[in-house]
Amino acid sequence: MILITLTFVYVLNFLDRQLLAILAKPIQDELQITDGQLGLLGGLYFAMFYCFIAIPVSWVADRTNRVAVLSLACGIWSAATIACGLARTYPQLALARMTVGFGEAGGVPPSYALITDTFPPGRRGMAFGIYNLGPPIGAALGIALGASIAAAFNWRDAFIGIGVVGIVTALALPFLVPEPAKGASDGRVGEPMGHAPFWGTVKSFFANPVLSLAAFGSGATQFVTYGLGNFAVLFLMREKGMTLSEVAIWYALVIVVGMGGGMLASGRIIDKVTRASRRGFAILPAASLAIAMPFYLAFVWAPSWPLALALLTVVMFFNYFYLSCSVTLVQEESAPNRRVLAGALLLLVMNFIGLGLGPTWVGAASDWFAARGSTNSLQLALYTLTPFYVIAIALFLRLARTLGRQEEARA
Repeated sequence: MILITLTFVYVLNFLDRQLLAILAKPIQDELQITDGQLGLLGGLYFAMFYCFIAIPVSWVADRTNRVAVLSLACGIWSAATIACGLARTYPQLALARMTVGFGEAGGVPPSYALITDTFPPGRRGMAFGIYNLGPPIGAALGIALGASIAAAFNWRDAFIGIGVVGIVTALALPFLVPEPAKGASDGRVGEPMGHAPFWGTVKSFFANPVLSLAAFGSGATQFVTYGLGNFAVLFLMREKGMTLSEVAIWYALVIVVGMGGGMLASGRIIDKVTRASRRGFAILPAASLAIAMPFYLAFVWAPSWPLALALLTVVMFFNYFYLSCSVTLVQEESAPNRRVLAGALLLLVMNFIGLGLGPTWVGAASDWFAARGSTNSLQLALYTLTPFYVIAIALFLRLARTLGRQEEARA
C-alpha cells in the first residue's frame, strides 16, 4: 500500500510537470510565446527552484517526518498547477511554473528514502522500478486527460482539474503512508545515527566517484530525455502532422508501452544482474542508451507520424533504464540518515543538467534555426541532442570501471 500510494503521488508530480509540454500548442497560440520562451518555462525557470530548493528541503526531511514533508510539497505544487491554469500573461505563467518547481522539490527525495526503509536490499531495484512508473503513467495520463480536456474545453481547465486532485491527495497522504524507522530494512533500527551534517553529506557525495559519476551520467541522459520530452508533442503536431486528438490516444500509448515497459524491465533486470556484480548498475544503462541512439535518430528523421511513433516506442523503452539503476545505487551507497539528502543531490545534478538545460537548449536551438530561414527548425534542434547520448554512455562506462575496481579491492 505504501509503494502504491507513493507511486500515485509521483504520477501526480510528473503529470503536473508535463502538462506544459503536452498543451504547448494551445498555450503558444493563446499567449503568443516562442519555442525559446516555452523551453525556459519547462526548463531553466522550473529547474532553478526544483533542483536547488530540494537540497534544504531534503536536509529537513532527513531530520523530521518525511511523510509530512511530502504531503506539504504535494499541496504546494498542486495549488501552483491551478495557478498555471489561471495565468493570463507569460510572466504570470512563468511565476506559477517556478512555484510548481518549488513544491515538487519536496516530492521525490523523501519518497526514495521511504521506499529504501521499507524494502530490503535485493528487492529495491524492483520497488524503484515500480515507483519509477510514475513518470510514464503521469505523462500518459497527462496526454490522455490533458489533451482530451483541452480539445473538449480549454487548456486552462486541464491545469485546474488536475491541481484539485493533487490537493485532495496531499490531505489524505498522512493517513495512508506511515513513517518507517530510518534503517528499518537494513536491520539497523535502534542504532545511534544522529543527524547527518549538511555540508559533510554534500562533500562526501561529490567526493565519492560512484555517486558523482552516477549523477552526471544520469544528467547527460536527462539532457536528452527532457529535451525530447518537453518538445515531443509540439514536434509531432507541427512537423509530423498529428492532431491533439491523435496525440491523446497514440502518444499516450507510446509512453505507457515504451517508457512504462522500460521502467518495469529495468527494475527486474537490476535485481538479477547486480547479484553477480555491482557493475551492472552502470553497464545496463550504457548498453540501453547505445541501443536507443540509432532509433532516436530514425525517429527525428521519420517522414510520417505513425513511423515516428513506432520508432519512439523503442527509444522510450531503452532511454529510461538509467533511472532505476542510478537511484538504487545511490540509495544503497548512502547511510540511512543521509538518504533523502543523497537522493536530492542526485536529482540536483541530473535535473539541473537535464531538466534545466535540455529543454532550454532545444528551444533556443529551434529559434536559432528558425531565424535563419529553416522550415523544420524543431527537427534540426532535436538532432543536436545526439552527442549527449555519447557523453552519457562514456560516463556510465567509466562508472562501471570504478565499481569494478572497488570489487577487486574488496576481494
